[in-house]
Amino acid sequence: MYRLITKKVLSSVHKLFEVDAPLVARKAKPGQFVILRVDDQGERIPLTIADADPERGTITIIFQEVGLTTQYLGAKESGEYLADFVGPLGKPMELPSPGGRVIAVGGGVGIAPVYPKVKALHNAGLNVISIIGARTREFLILEDEMRAVSAELHICTDDGSYGQHGFVSDILQQFLDDGKPIEEIIAVGPLPMMRVVANQTRPYGVKTLVSLNPIMVDGTGMCGACRVTVGGKTRFTCVDGPVFDAHQVDFDELRARAGMYLDKEKMALENCRCGGAH
Repeated sequence: MYRLITKKVLSSVHKLFEVDAPLVARKAKPGQFVILRVDDQGERIPLTIADADPERGTITIIFQEVGLTTQYLGAKESGEYLADFVGPLGKPMELPSPGGRVIAVGGGVGIAPVYPKVKALHNAGLNVISIIGARTREFLILEDEMRAVSAELHICTDDGSYGQHGFVSDILQQFLDDGKPIEEIIAVGPLPMMRVVANQTRPYGVKTLVSLNPIMVDGTGMCGACRVTVGGKTRFTCVDGPVFDAHQVDFDELRARAGMYLDKEKMALENCRCGGAH
């Protein structure tokens, strides 16, 4: 059992938990993730490690309440427990060479997994330009944290309620067009956003990385549920990723596989709301 040390409500749908998991915290590196279960009857869900504190023995996770399991998780309070908390899983992020310009792009809840990557780059002495966006100001998370580790922070909202009116790709385009070299771009967010960024940067030949979060079950490469096609070859996100070359990812296949269980997820949520069996 893993105790929830701290709970913060970041928005109406975004929650932050600090979890007492000293063994995970001791080994965790930026880019890695955990798989947890809320209770013994729950499904396994992968969540990126947003932060780790080896001295306190805690792992920070941030998630958006979308389906039944994340709503169960969001209903937990400090002092309560999770049944399972397995990690760190996946390959740590590799740092680019010092001196180059790095741009980090986070969309929606994707700001949470992009934050530890930016923090690692900042701690390594790199100056990172960060671009974060959300549908509306209410759903913008980690603004202060991102500002503290970024040389520049640019903000946008789809509805124009905060920052620049538009999308993260609009701001990114300005940097692609200014003629200054870009060492690397890291983009994390909804699949459509990452796909747009991949297509946007491809003509410029700029190295672009994305962090994928497909359907996942065991997290050890045994089940094959998280398979993705990268560069024409099958890769398993849990052991080969989750960070991949955006220009090599088959986003059509990834989108199709990500939507395989949407009808069942909606049914589970509706049954719960109607008082049916979970």
